[in-house]
This record gives sequence, C-alpha cells and structure tokens, in this order.
Amino acid sequence: MKNKLGFILIIAALLSACGHQAPQRPSQRRGETPKADSASIALMELNYQLAVAADKQLAQLAQAQDEPYALYEAGTWMRIIDRGEDTEISPLFGESWTVHMRTYDLDGKLLLDSEGYYQLGKQELPLAVEMNIGELHSGGKARLLAPWYAAYGLQGTTHVPPYTNVIIEIELK
Repeated sequence: MKNKLGFILIIAALLSACGHQAPQRPSQRRGETPKADSASIALMELNYQLAVAADKQLAQLAQAQDEPYALYEAGTWMRIIDRGEDTEISPLFGESWTVHMRTYDLDGKLLLDSEGYYQLGKQELPLAVEMNIGELHSGGKARLLAPWYAAYGLQGTTHVPPYTNVIIEIELK
C-alpha cells in the first residue's frame, strides 16, 4: 500500500510539473505588421463620433445666436466682441500675455473663472483659445463656442467634466 501511494504521488508530481503553460508567442512575427488593437480602434471611432456630434451641436448653437459667429481653427466658433487696441500688436507664439477666461457649459453655468499670465504655445491654455487669440489685440474680448476636443478634452479638469462642449469668454490684457 505504501508503495502504491508513493507511486501515485510521483505520477501526480510529474503530471503537475508537465502542466505548466508554454511560453506565449509574440503577437507578430518579424517583418509582419502588428495586429490592430480592437479596443483602441473602437475608442478612436467613438471619439470621432463624439467630435462630429460636438461640431453639429455647436454649429446649431452658433446659428441660433443673435450675434454672428464665425467658424475658426480647431472647430471653434468665435464672436469677437472687441478687437482691442488696434495700435497694439496681436499675441504671437512664445509671447506671454495676461488672459482672463470664463468657461461656461452650454446651459450657461459658470464652470471656471481664471486669470493668469500665459505663454502662448506652451499648452497652458485650451487649444481653442491658443488657436484664436491671435485675432485680438490688448484689451480685446471674444466669446468662443468650443468643442470638447479643443477645450478641456476627454479628461476634463477639476471644474470642467470630460467631453464637455463649452463657451469660453476671453479677455486679453
């Protein structure tokens, strides 16, 4: 009986030792194109659909306003309230300016009110502001209808939720 039990233990040990998982093969062979990550592709497609919906929503909002808005870079609709002092230069890439921004959701709820000294081109401001602030001079004011992808993006901020289309009022000082 002792012999039989020992034999069974030895066989069980051998079988369990042989049962380990074989090393995984590389996802592609040398020289082959990597296979697409379906989750990444699905996320890109979803973001694209959300961006198209944002563009449509903002276009409808811009057309419904009493004052005319124009479509500018980065999918942003802008209404220039006051261009500012024409004798002053417009902001240039790399320059630092004081910018006062008020950010609202599309229902008009104030989400963020900030003023700071920003260097253009350092991604310190939302892309919608960076791309369009050159239309103003010192003292200039504008109102932007900015899609989420040109405002605070898919991550948002502490005060602005992710994927939020916003209204940004800017004043260049």
